[in-house]
Amino acid sequence: MQVIGAGFGRTGTASLTVALEELGFDPCFHMRKVFGDPAQADAWQRASRGEAVDLPALLEGYRASVGWPGSHFWRQLVDHFPQAKVVLTMRDPQSWYESARHTIFDSEMGPTSGADDPRLAAMLRLAQELVIDGVFGGRMDDPAHAIEVFERHYADVRAHVPADRLLEFDVAQGWEPLCAFLDVPVPQAPFPHRNDRRQFEAFMRAGRSKRR
Repeated sequence: MQVIGAGFGRTGTASLTVALEELGFDPCFHMRKVFGDPAQADAWQRASRGEAVDLPALLEGYRASVGWPGSHFWRQLVDHFPQAKVVLTMRDPQSWYESARHTIFDSEMGPTSGADDPRLAAMLRLAQELVIDGVFGGRMDDPAHAIEVFERHYADVRAHVPADRLLEFDVAQGWEPLCAFLDVPVPQAPFPHRNDRRQFEAFMRAGRSKRR
């Protein structure tokens, strides 16, 4: 593990995942990788309940981890991989909440609505238990609470990770600060931008049953 993403979902984590893989830090673990492996979703759920789970073993073979579920266990990963650099994806808290409210916090996208694909169902159960219930205590409709959780998380990362090991990164900044931090050349291709609201909705609905 060479790069650990500690930022919350909806802060550019999908874009950072693609960017890291283009820079050679591949494969990069992201929530969508759970989509292909329901057994792994179950293991992360057990970890979220406090059960003994070998997280490094779950991430074996990955050179980077970005976003949930990995970022929920950022402290364990940062301590276990002391040579790994840490990227904290940034976003204005209010803007982040509005994005999350219309995607991961949207009841229409939640696990209570039907999913034909068992892989999607497993990923949704993980998101419900680890993120909505675990991180936010089920209070995703309370903006003040959600933003407080967001800001406390970011403060905790800054307090725990040495400054020379941490990059606070807004994906709108593009390649230059990321490449300088990771000591790799800047690609000629444009910085990737992935998983906007429309892309998120298309992904979620692709695995769902049609509602009558």
